[in-house]
Amino acid sequence: MNIVIHPGWQDSGPDHWQSIWQAALPRSSRVAQADWDRPQLDDWVAALDRHLAALDGPAVLVCHSLGCITLAHWSARTANRHGRVAAALLVAPADVGRGDAPAEIVGFAPIPFDPLPFPATVVASDDDPFCEPARSRAFAAAWGARLVTLAGAGHINAAAGFGAWPEGRALLDALCRRAA
Repeated sequence: MNIVIHPGWQDSGPDHWQSIWQAALPRSSRVAQADWDRPQLDDWVAALDRHLAALDGPAVLVCHSLGCITLAHWSARTANRHGRVAAALLVAPADVGRGDAPAEIVGFAPIPFDPLPFPATVVASDDDPFCEPARSRAFAAAWGARLVTLAGAGHINAAAGFGAWPEGRALLDALCRRAA
């Protein structure tokens, strides 16, 4: 199974669990965005679409933050037309519509609330500074995704102390088994 990593705004550095997983997982790749610091919705969706179209088979996506929102937009626009997405792990989706969202990401609002046409798990934190728990619950419900809520996990990134994150890998492994 292909594993496709899609970081959020400003990419995921070497200590981020996405980068650690990518280095450890066979058949993993990262979506290449032209500009990680000044994201443009149409550009990000197009880059994801190109990446998926170039795969040699189905993939499980591993998205973080703005990457989750990019996948929701891609799915709403394409309905998985390539048939490449077998499942998705959506970690710490960023609420780009909140009042204090950075100007660089507000162009990703409004967030699509269309059901995802593949199995998905949303992993959220009860104290994520970029998404209120009620919004994470709303995303998971609308997308038809299983919701896993972590206590005190912040934005579930390297800054919050998430390096290799074995519990997250277990969630990914379960999704891969489900998708196979």
